[in-house]
Amino acid sequence: MKIELTSRMRHGFAMALVILCAIGINASMAADKTAHAARKFHKVVFQVSDDDPRKWNLTLINAKNVQAELGKNNVAIEIVAYGPAIDMLRIESQVEPRVDEAIKSGIKVVACENTMHGLQLTPADMLPHIHYTRTGVVYLMEKQEQGYSYIRP
Repeated sequence: MKIELTSRMRHGFAMALVILCAIGINASMAADKTAHAARKFHKVVFQVSDDDPRKWNLTLINAKNVQAELGKNNVAIEIVAYGPAIDMLRIESQVEPRVDEAIKSGIKVVACENTMHGLQLTPADMLPHIHYTRTGVVYLMEKQEQGYSYIRP
């Protein structure tokens, strides 16, 4: 039995084939884009200059969410504190457990030494395992120049 295809049928099959190819190409491009995003290394720096525990908790939650979304090995996260925010980095601050958890997960927490000097604080007054920079604002500027995304919750 011989089946003859009309011109309209051949056109329909050709269109179906074009559509299937387009779907395949789009799926392939989406997969490539997802794979590229996963391979790309991201850098983000958060600024905290308030002594409000809610602001600190928001920052810590945001940092944790970024790390969870991108993968711990695909992102460098830093939190820079200066001004009144330094109080939240003192030993026994309200957010000490959450800051400790963030540090243990690989998030770098940096305190401004100029602010500490103005408040007559030393590293002995501060949470263990935090880092220090002479000037918090300059540190933020340098991080942005190094390609870090800047976030201020």
